[in-house]
Amino acid sequence: MIEIKNLTKRYGDLLAVDSISFTVAPGEVLGFLGPNGAGKSTTMKMIAGFLTPSDGSISVCGFDVEKQPLEAKRCIGYLPEGAPAWGEMTPAGFLSFIADIRGIAPGVREKRIREVVARLGLERVFEQPIETLSKGFKRRVGIAQAILHDPKVLVLDEPTDGLDPNQKHEVRTLIQGLAKDKIVIVSTHILEEVHAVCTRAIIIAAGKVVADATPDDLEARSRYHGAVTVRADDLDAMKASLAKVGGVDEVLVDLEDKVVTAFPCKGQAIFGPITRLIQDQKLPVHEVLLERGRLDEVFRTITQTGARS
Repeated sequence: MIEIKNLTKRYGDLLAVDSISFTVAPGEVLGFLGPNGAGKSTTMKMIAGFLTPSDGSISVCGFDVEKQPLEAKRCIGYLPEGAPAWGEMTPAGFLSFIADIRGIAPGVREKRIREVVARLGLERVFEQPIETLSKGFKRRVGIAQAILHDPKVLVLDEPTDGLDPNQKHEVRTLIQGLAKDKIVIVSTHILEEVHAVCTRAIIIAAGKVVADATPDDLEARSRYHGAVTVRADDLDAMKASLAKVGGVDEVLVDLEDKVVTAFPCKGQAIFGPITRLIQDQKLPVHEVLLERGRLDEVFRTITQTGARS
């Protein structure tokens, strides 16, 4: 388990992380979210032992990160933001170097490197200088060094930032596979990452934890949770029809997306009545969507409120 208590980091007068506390259990994939400058990367660096806290404590697998740094770091695989590596080295040389640093025994080193290289699909670039690799392959090399020693904890800072959709899918699938027997913390500002890989999300703003919930629970806080969006040609006529449905509180028109959204009164379910209305009156529509809730709206509301408090 990871246990963080009253973790604080100051840079002079700047309070980057403000007395945050949380725990993470094995099998969890924790999404650590927040706007730029919220304190995400600073927190990740303190967990990984790269920054010293100004106050508070961090325990990783029972080891205090400050008092027992080597023991704690043996349990951690860390991918810093940007996946830095020596550009003139090849993945072969870099991973061999990491194996030396991690103290992986010579008898198992080559086997472990082969396993990790195969898992990340690095075979065809294994002897190619890292500086010549694409962003996707550089990120894979970064993840390879993080998992080489088979750590119990993975700390991944912006693991898919800058990758194309196919590369993001590959990295997220890998994270899901790794999470079966590890603690995984993913720091990100990409909200779709939460849906893709996370079982839990912590939102941080102005250095403080402002939300800690499952992705579904966060979506349920959205104004759009339970709303119904209809795509149609005659938006004004559709708005007038939806406004008459029982349980509908408000109807808004989005001219840009050519949709009408009906919002329910508190505690009301309106999807059934709206679909029946459309069927009974044979209203011309292109699409009817029951909204789960919009995480981006919840994120903006929480972080803006948290930043002001």
